[in-house]
Amino acid sequence: MQLPSHEEKIRPEWIDANGHMNLAYYIVVFDHALDLAFDALGIGWDYRQQTGLSTFAAETHTIYEREVTEGDPVRVSTRALAADAKRLHIFQEMRHATADFLVATHEQMCLHIDLKVRRVAPWPAAQQAKLEAAVAAQAHLPVPPAVGRRIGMSRPRL
Repeated sequence: MQLPSHEEKIRPEWIDANGHMNLAYYIVVFDHALDLAFDALGIGWDYRQQTGLSTFAAETHTIYEREVTEGDPVRVSTRALAADAKRLHIFQEMRHATADFLVATHEQMCLHIDLKVRRVAPWPAAQQAKLEAAVAAQAHLPVPPAVGRRIGMSRPRL
């Protein structure tokens, strides 16, 4: 199962004092794409409304590769990298929709949450099966180089 991609144009209100999209709005666009992916996986808005179960972001890592400006079209792809009984590891890639250059990547660890008690809970069997199918469908692809990166600088020796 390949997850749907999302296309969007950069809005004027997303442009910062440097003349490019502000970092916060990259996350907004990635989140719009994630909403589509979650709907395809059966864990989106309808799932939340019907079950009282949802997902929370536990950790994210965004890498900004190239600038985009007002009116630029972007396309976001979402890939399920791994899933277990209570977590989903996803990776997203934002590309310029016409020039096809890499704009940014976004890695996220999602937790499955029971909203009644606001605690981590196991996926129901149907959702677990869809997550596993989504992971298996792209398991043959190489792990993207940005996955698992960490922030750091070498410290100068004193």
